[in-house]
Amino acid sequence: MSYPYQIKSFEQYQADYKRSIDDPAEFWSTIAEHFTWKKKWHTTLNWNFKEPKIEWFKGAKLNITENCLDRHLEKYGDTPALIWEPNDPEEHHRILTYRKLYEKVCQFSHVLKNNGVKKGDRVCIYMGMIPELAIAVLACARVGAIHSVVFGGFSAQSIADRLYDAQAEYIVTCDGAYRGQKDIPLKSVIDDALIGNRIVKKVIVTTRTRTAVSMIKGRDVWWEDEIKKVETLGLTDFPAEEMDAEDPLFILYTSGSTGKPKGVVHSCAGYMLFTNYTFINVFQYQRGDIHFCTADIGWITGHSYILYGPLSAGATTLMFEGIPTWPDAGRFWNIIDKYKVNILYTAPTAIRSLMGFGLGPVHGHDLSSLKVLGTVGEPINEEAWHWYDDNIGKNRCPIVDTWWQTETGGILISNLAGITPAKASWATLPLPGVEPILVDDKGAEIAEKEDGVYKGNLCIRTPWPSTIRTTYGDHERCRTNYFATYDNLYFTGDGALKDEDGNFRITGRVDDVLNVSGHRIGTAEVENAINMHANVVESAVVGYPHDIKGQGIYAFVIYQGSHAQNTHGTADLIRKDIHQTVTRIIGAIAKPDKIQFVSGLPKTRSGKIMRRILRKIAEGETENLGDTTTLLDPGVVEEIKNGKL
Repeated sequence: MSYPYQIKSFEQYQADYKRSIDDPAEFWSTIAEHFTWKKKWHTTLNWNFKEPKIEWFKGAKLNITENCLDRHLEKYGDTPALIWEPNDPEEHHRILTYRKLYEKVCQFSHVLKNNGVKKGDRVCIYMGMIPELAIAVLACARVGAIHSVVFGGFSAQSIADRLYDAQAEYIVTCDGAYRGQKDIPLKSVIDDALIGNRIVKKVIVTTRTRTAVSMIKGRDVWWEDEIKKVETLGLTDFPAEEMDAEDPLFILYTSGSTGKPKGVVHSCAGYMLFTNYTFINVFQYQRGDIHFCTADIGWITGHSYILYGPLSAGATTLMFEGIPTWPDAGRFWNIIDKYKVNILYTAPTAIRSLMGFGLGPVHGHDLSSLKVLGTVGEPINEEAWHWYDDNIGKNRCPIVDTWWQTETGGILISNLAGITPAKASWATLPLPGVEPILVDDKGAEIAEKEDGVYKGNLCIRTPWPSTIRTTYGDHERCRTNYFATYDNLYFTGDGALKDEDGNFRITGRVDDVLNVSGHRIGTAEVENAINMHANVVESAVVGYPHDIKGQGIYAFVIYQGSHAQNTHGTADLIRKDIHQTVTRIIGAIAKPDKIQFVSGLPKTRSGKIMRRILRKIAEGETENLGDTTTLLDPGVVEEIKNGKL
């Protein structure tokens, strides 16, 4: 069974796209009629990109969890909502039907309320990929609290920064988490993050790894004990808090081009509509299909396409605690076979990593249930696209190459599975409601082709329902980062190509942000962390092509004294020390892949580091470095070239 606004043909896509651009208010109003509202809107869209100010469905009242849970109960209450596959394949999996998930969300909503959480409060969630994470997220939304999920790989310092920025008073965490062969001591990391914190009132801890933890009287409580209190009182249903369409739903931190992570804010109504619409249309979801998104809920992909998009569509979503290569590289294929997965949505990094193991791990697994394959997080290279198509989809499953960002909330550019044409390594056409444009550095639309395609900086002309609303506590930063570069345009920070058929290919970041394994990491953030090492004088970080990750992190480091270069062993030890420093301050995901010790950095006479030169050297280009005569010390470039790793 399909959905009333599901696109069924290329002709319908073209007609819907035209309607959405000609009259976005009418287009999205019609789709919004299919959702549950406590009160209808009086104005569909009000916006300007100057401030910026973006309002969708003004005057409407709703709660997103009523659309994700309550409205499905009568017809689909016994349908699996969430399938959970644990890290250890020997451990028993869990299946939560819509009714069971509803009950658990209501139960934990009472727990939150009993511990003082109310509408508008910020709740930091730092958990492993277990069903309780999904329950905590939805319970926050049900009580009207703003959730801020932090990926389990971040350090105590990173969490402390996010807690302070959001002024979060509540934390939900686990004793620990499993990830492949690793046990991650989450509660211990939270304890370190809370040293000196005078804002957090309660920490709710669920049991997963049975790791010994410190529980502070008056602050820390066990999830299980709090649930028992709710059961003893006989509390079941929890009335969903009435939220304004533009009330914040969540804050999700993403790296920027400055050292400080920024809290992207998404609102309730527009985000709900757009994640639902894109999920149904991009993946061509049919009722009963099993959708397996391999992302972590700590990232936007997990928010939008494990939780809110699928659940608002009444879909069955599969959540995986482990990693694709443990206990062996056949884990994904085993899961697909075990649950008869219909849609697989994963990252090019994972595909490239699995390619390295050959086809042995794929053999012996029945993948015939697959109908749609998808990629997310970074552009996919042609070799990986064809491997995925040939060996996983067996040339019968359309591949949707989705392009979007934390700030966009949902997929902006992608083919629709089996409906609009695919093109290897191209994201292809924009979704209805999305109006991309390529501009030059001055903001003028690219009018001339170069090598048969248009090349430029990718911007969006008008708002879509899940456009970023603000950066938490700092609206000026939102304006500066996304809306000030070019007049009346949202600037994505990405470069792109466009062919004569209107297809887009994303070529990567044009600002100082790296895309490592699909995770955005600001160069300034990594530099700040490296510079915290006691003996580091200065550093510069750039990206370079990496066979598995897509982009690797290359750091050029000026180290105090000359002993960094004295012996290979000493240099390696110092590199390990720097890795430890970065891991401690940001997390292991930001560790540089290469650290080259240098005596100086290429700087202009005004002191600006010429990262363009460093980027070319890191990429292996040593000849065409441009004019270096204007540098403060041109000789340093030769030294860096000669010492390239």
